Formats: sequence, structure tokens, C-alpha cells
Amino acid sequence: MTEVPETVVCPGCDAVYGRTPLRPRDVAHCPRCGTELDRHPGQQQRRILPLTVACLIMFAIANLFPIVEIELQGLRSQTTLAGAVVALSAEGMSVVALLVLATTILFPFLQLCILAYLLVPLSREHRPVGFALLVRAMQSLRPWGMIEVFLLGVLVAIVKLSSMATVVPGPALWAFVALTVMLTAVLSFDPGSFWEMAFRPKGEEVGDDLGGEPGEGKGGASA
Repeated sequence: MTEVPETVVCPGCDAVYGRTPLRPRDVAHCPRCGTELDRHPGQQQRRILPLTVACLIMFAIANLFPIVEIELQGLRSQTTLAGAVVALSAEGMSVVALLVLATTILFPFLQLCILAYLLVPLSREHRPVGFALLVRAMQSLRPWGMIEVFLLGVLVAIVKLSSMATVVPGPALWAFVALTVMLTAVLSFDPGSFWEMAFRPKGEEVGDDLGGEPGEGKGGASA
């Protein structure tokens, strides 16, 4: 079975360091350039799976229920996020509709599904199929999830519309607020911790981290 490497390369200056245990709340920095190498995970690895499940529930509510209901001159209109994408496409703004679909539905959903797929087996000390590929894919998807940008745009639109019509926030809007907060916590999870969870000996708690004396500089390596 593959073991966790005993050395790590600083992403800032390529110096090589040995791994030594860190105590809770300890953070290891590179003495040469000050780059953060890693930190003690604390209880984060135990909380990340429940948070991921909660995010999936909020994601379902946010996409199945109306975002807002607008009443103007006796006429009422409400739509879901998917309905907004369809409306944008019907208005000839296919590129904008595609961006909204990708950044607020597709990419965040893929991230959460990958997280759940990885974390459920890892919590049972089993490495899932396609582990390395999925960890890299999740890192690549991170910059493309823009739920918080969408939420900000919706809030600005509600403020502007409130002077012309009656705007009632729907269940999906509150779900988006909760999802944004929880997703921020979930995506702050260090992807490097997946490797520690996957390759640590069975029955051993995660506590090993970085420290030690620098070795010789080496370019292009990764921990």
C-alpha cells in the first residue's frame, strides 16, 4: 500500500522538508519564504461529511423551489433557477444562460457529488475508485463555482425591483443563503487532507503534519 511521503516540497520556494507531527492549532510555515506548508486539521475531517450532506439538501431546495415571487398590477410571477436559465436562453442570451447553468448548478453540484463520493468511503478507511483523478478534478472545479456571485446578483435585483413591484423571497432564496455559507466552509477543506485520509494506517487518527528542517531545494515536486 502506498504511504504518505515523508517529505514535502514548499510551493513557494521548492525547499524540501521532513514531516513531523503537529499539535492542535499548529501551523507549519516555510522558514525560507514564509509560505504556509500545512496546518493541523483539528476536527475538520469529521465535520466535512455532514456539511457536504447538508449542502446537497440545501442545493436541492434551492433548485426545486421558487427563488422569488413578483406581484405587479395584480399579476404574479415566480421562477426557479432552472426556469431563469430557460428564460435567458429564450431571450437570445444563450451564452449568459450557459454560464449561469454551469457556475450555479452544474459545477457546484459536481463538486458536492465528488466530495460525497470521496468522503463516504474514506470515513470507513477505504480508498474509492478513481481517487487521485477525482481529487484533481475537484480542485479544477473550485474556481468555477459562483453561487455567492449569483446570490449577490439576486439580492441587488430584489432591492431594485422592490420600488416597482411587490417582491416576496421564496424558499430557494433562503436555501441559497444557507448554501453559500455552508459551501464556503466545505470548500475551505484542504485537498491535501484527502491524501492523508487515504493513505494513513487503518485505525490511526489524523494528526501528522509538516515541520522539520529544510532539505535541499528541488523543483517541480509535490506532496
